Amino acid sequence: MVIAIDGPSGVGKSTVTRRLATVMGLEFLDTGATYRAATIAALRTGADLTDEDTVLAAVTASEIAYADGTILLDGESVAEEVRSDAVTKNASAVSAFPRVREHVVEMQRRWVSDRGGSAVVEGRDIGTVVFPDAPVKIFLTADPEVRAARRAGDAEAAHQAVSDIVADLNRRDHADSTRKTSPLRPAADSVEVNTSEMGIEEVVLEILEVVADRFEQGRL
Repeated sequence: MVIAIDGPSGVGKSTVTRRLATVMGLEFLDTGATYRAATIAALRTGADLTDEDTVLAAVTASEIAYADGTILLDGESVAEEVRSDAVTKNASAVSAFPRVREHVVEMQRRWVSDRGGSAVVEGRDIGTVVFPDAPVKIFLTADPEVRAARRAGDAEAAHQAVSDIVADLNRRDHADSTRKTSPLRPAADSVEVNTSEMGIEEVVLEILEVVADRFEQGRL
């Protein structure tokens, strides 16, 4: 069983995904980290980030893996590097290339398949593209000011002014929602959860209720 959790930055996807996976005894996959690892691969080779062929060559020549909640590139943990300014600024551009997405999506599907087909998977196109048949699809949202405040508390954005964080969130939202391949949008059959005034445990409980409802419907 795949539980797909989608949504933009600052809505609590990562924290909710990890907590939900723990409660359900499943592994979790942060797909955003896989695209950031692909971005590191491109940056390290000096690839032209405006050229899909050179970016794809760099990505396919590298091994991206995810183990025990840590993103690996060619066997090396890049958990800290994926949050660097350079990666944050370029990840949307790299992940917008159709063939790069195809390659990374195949890795994501294989990762879940290797775990018996059951996992909690977070990202921006999980319910629409990566696992469109997932029986549980959640789309997390939050008010803009709440998202910005949460991002300000992250180590990745700790040195930024709130106004800069808002501008960055708007830029990433626009890039992710308007790209031709796998745009950020809720799946038609997803359940939307606004996390603005909810704690992590509240969000997890709401998702568990959705899981229970799907079970009662015989969809799990």
